[in-house]
Amino acid sequence: MTTGSHHNNVEKQFGSQASAYLTSAVHASGRDLQRLAERLQAFPQARVLDLGCGAGHASFCAAGQVAQVTAYDLSSQMLDVVAAAAKEKGLGNIETRQGYAEALPFDDGSFDVVISRYSAHHWHDVGQALREVKRVLKAGGTAIIMDILSPGHPVRDIWLQTIEALRDTSHVRNYSSGEWLSLFNEAGLTTRNLITDRLVLEYHSWIARMRTPEALSNAIRIYQQSASGDVKRYFELAEDGSFTSDTIMVEAQKVA
Repeated sequence: MTTGSHHNNVEKQFGSQASAYLTSAVHASGRDLQRLAERLQAFPQARVLDLGCGAGHASFCAAGQVAQVTAYDLSSQMLDVVAAAAKEKGLGNIETRQGYAEALPFDDGSFDVVISRYSAHHWHDVGQALREVKRVLKAGGTAIIMDILSPGHPVRDIWLQTIEALRDTSHVRNYSSGEWLSLFNEAGLTTRNLITDRLVLEYHSWIARMRTPEALSNAIRIYQQSASGDVKRYFELAEDGSFTSDTIMVEAQKVA
């Protein structure tokens, strides 16, 4: 798949689901958002970029702690939802911009902090996106990435990537903690902190958010039922298809 066709697929997948992501309990709350708010208290004068902002929950979280937030996403419909919600919430320090993660339309050194939540697994080229993150950060600036985490173990990894791709055809990859450390290092960013956690995903709302076709939803259920005992235990796979994934919150710095 070419970069252009992948980006078009991402925009098609998420444009029509924008409102569903605004009201999604998984996206609107969570321990990672609490950690993000606490961390951003250290940057009250910061200009922040929320990369792949989706329905804007990380942007809303950041706006209460910092001076200015740019909510950036490929989907214009997502950005419309963010702008309307920000207005409703009285958050006047959020602006929206549209574009790709791999080609940011900002000058070098434009931001003090770059954040991203549940977006990186859709990026066509994570390495290029992180090089762009480094470019638009000021010297000493901070990047904070939050996403679903691959468990690393080959069988568990294949299982996770398969159900993700069946649910959402714009999915590229969930990366392991080791892969994230390598990606940051290769982009010239120095990792400062890494936190992992667990996230329960209720099957029916997980499927509904993406409007996954019935044939693919059925395929997921068949694949879940055929999983090994180890996979079922690790992902705490329930009878209704709900399961628990690993998450990561990794912070890195532009040292020079």
